[in-house]
Amino acid sequence: MRGLATRLAVVLLAAGAVAPPAAAAQPAAGPQFPAPSRPVAAVVSPSWGDPEQRDRDRETQEIIRRLRLKAGMAVADIGAGDGYDSLRLARALGPTGRVYAEDISADFLGRLGDEVKRRRLTNVTLIVGRPADPMIPGGSVDAAILVHMYHEISQPYALLYHLASSIRPGGVVGVEELDRPTGAHGTPPKLLVCEFQAVGYTLVSRADLPGRLGYFAVFHPPDPRHLPAPEDIVPCKE
Repeated sequence: MRGLATRLAVVLLAAGAVAPPAAAAQPAAGPQFPAPSRPVAAVVSPSWGDPEQRDRDRETQEIIRRLRLKAGMAVADIGAGDGYDSLRLARALGPTGRVYAEDISADFLGRLGDEVKRRRLTNVTLIVGRPADPMIPGGSVDAAILVHMYHEISQPYALLYHLASSIRPGGVVGVEELDRPTGAHGTPPKLLVCEFQAVGYTLVSRADLPGRLGYFAVFHPPDPRHLPAPEDIVPCKE
């Protein structure tokens, strides 16, 4: 699991304040995870789709319903980008809830932080993550979401491995994706399930979303004490 040096390197920031991790805080060499055996799409934008269309398709409401989120819960938005879902979840979870808006781009989070301030939200924490580790504090969230960005994760097995320790017992991970090749900014459902299962996750459900949103898969993460050894993880083929 993560060492002390890695935990100290996490950038947990009050809403609106963003800075990249200090170069001196880089963690020591850790376990070696396999690379994905399929294309990784480039990050081309901090947002996916048209916000007005996503509103019409009730994207955030569908996420709340399918993950059974309630006021007071804590949720990690992995690859939050411009914060479309983070901002809406912050309102839905209320002042006693918490959204951890994570992204590997400090620039994206800087813009999101400005919007958090403008909306006077006090329950959003911005986190600069890493391609292999979202840097969400251990046991801190009831759920995590990955919305139209899984195909852009360059080290999916490592990220899923580290994410597992961030989810509280009984928590879930939800993934929203399009059913198309990863190189075309989607993830075929069979491939998604294979990669999650390779790290010990269990599929709970998978169903299409309304309109143009794609499909939504829900997983239970493995007990962090029973994660597979990184060298035993076998990459899936697209």
